[in-house]
Amino acid sequence: MRQTGVAPTKEGGNVKCGQCNGDDTKVIESRDVDGAQAVRRRRACVHCGYRFTTYERLERPQLVVVKNDGTRQLFNRTKLLAGLYSACEKTPVTSVQLDALVSSVEQQLYACAEAEVPSGKIGELVMERLPVLSEVAYVRFASVYRRFKDIASFEKELSQIRERKTTDTVA
Repeated sequence: MRQTGVAPTKEGGNVKCGQCNGDDTKVIESRDVDGAQAVRRRRACVHCGYRFTTYERLERPQLVVVKNDGTRQLFNRTKLLAGLYSACEKTPVTSVQLDALVSSVEQQLYACAEAEVPSGKIGELVMERLPVLSEVAYVRFASVYRRFKDIASFEKELSQIRERKTTDTVA
């Protein structure tokens, strides 16, 4: 597992303090996050008492995203989250919910066991999950993802949302 967090570095089997750079830290609390896909650890520095959080995630082989123009780039969880944060601006959607959405998409991509994934597949996976969190965010994301060229295509997307909502209510 890889460790990330607030300025700690991994050295000699121990995590360095981000405050005093001391290498004697202890774990205060550990808990699973992201559906047991990561471990969150609260740590304290023995020297200065500074407390900080680290996350450990399983390192997986890198996914390659095939863009619409045929170019390839490594899958970037942070880039996907940034796009979702933009779509969810001024909505009640929390960063925890967005992180869970991205984790869910990521899990499904790795479950496909393909080294290369079309960008369209990632967009569709996000769009399957986003309306549950916020219809406004969904429309914002869809407008960028689907590249609406006119009001008719935008209205068509809104109609599909209404249909889904009616179907979900009836079912």
